[in-house]
This record gives sequence, C-alpha cells and structure tokens, in this order.
Amino acid sequence: NNKKSNKKKRIQQSQKKSYFLLEDMENNVNAEYVLSLTKATEEFLCPLSANLYNIDFGTFIIRDVDNNKVIFEVHKELDPSDENEMENYADDDSMRTIHYEFDPAFLDIRTIGTTLEFTVGPKEVPNFRMIERHYFKEKLIKSYDFTFGFCIPNSKNTWEAIYTMPALSAEERQEIIDNPWESRSDSFYFVDDKLIMHNKAEYAYTGSTEEY
Repeated sequence: NNKKSNKKKRIQQSQKKSYFLLEDMENNVNAEYVLSLTKATEEFLCPLSANLYNIDFGTFIIRDVDNNKVIFEVHKELDPSDENEMENYADDDSMRTIHYEFDPAFLDIRTIGTTLEFTVGPKEVPNFRMIERHYFKEKLIKSYDFTFGFCIPNSKNTWEAIYTMPALSAEERQEIIDNPWESRSDSFYFVDDKLIMHNKAEYAYTGSTEEY
C-alpha cells in the first residue's frame, strides 16, 4: 500500500511539474523565440484556450500574383458574435494541422498572394502579428513576418499577404517533390508579442491541389 501511495504521489508531482513547465513555456514564447527555431516544432506551443480574443479564420485563398490565378480556396461562414465557436473545439488539436497537396508547378511560382478572412470577439486586438516558418526536413527554407495591427471588437477583417517564394535549385526542387509531407510550416499568431495561436501545415507536391 505504501509503495502504491508513493508511486501515485510521484506521478502527481511529475504531472504538476509538467504543467508548470508548460505554463512557463507558454508565458515565454514570444516572437524572438520562434524566430530562433531551426526546425518545425514537435508540439503546439500554446493551447487552443490561449486564443482569448476568439479569433476565428474563415475564407482562405491562395493565388499566383503574376497572373492572378487562384490556386486554392476554402470558404467558411464567420459570425463575430459567436463566442462559443472556439469552445466547440477546445480539446481538438487536429483542427490546427492542415495537409496540402499541390501540383509540382507550385514550386515554380515566384510570388504568392493570400487572402484570409477572420473575425474577432468582444475584445479589441492590439498589435496582431503572424510569423510563419517553412521547413524542408529539418532545414529552414523561408521565414515570413506579417503585421495586421489593430482589430476592433466584434469585427470581420480581411488580411492580404504577399509571399516571395524561395529560390530552389533543380536538385532541391526534385528532392521536395520526392519527399511528400517532409515540407512543413509553423504559423504563430501574437497579440502584443504574446502567443495566442499556433497552427501547423504539411505539404506534398504530387500533381493535384487539395486540402484536408
């Protein structure tokens, strides 16, 4: 009985220590930290509950800037007044990872434009910023840093971003095509330099353009 009691106590102490370590990590994840990362993270660096501003993403469009051709789009209706939207997914991290399948020709595009619609809840959002880090295997390919600025409460917003695509050698391009899902990205969203959202994506360039 004493052995079981001591084992239970050690487990509880370990769980408590892990909780405080995670809490400390969340409090210390800022823009400077994510800009220092050299590979995609293994875990999400904040919980869904960190989204205190009830920011919700809707329509998302990717286009080739040079010819204005739409490459990918997904549509979702947004309601700024729905404060329970994120609570419906409070324990579902699967919604934070997207898998994209693109045609290999995507790798030849020089400039990509994205349009993202999003809503915010009843709190104002100061200094809204996104840092997006792209990796192939464990190598940083490109880092992007965008600032939206201030969002008024209960508003629907549109965020336009321009991505200059990385220059790839013929060998690098072929290696990326030959290794589907080894291309990954982390998207970090900050308000006043505090991490509130962290999403992930994985990419394959296999001859189709899909998202799931």
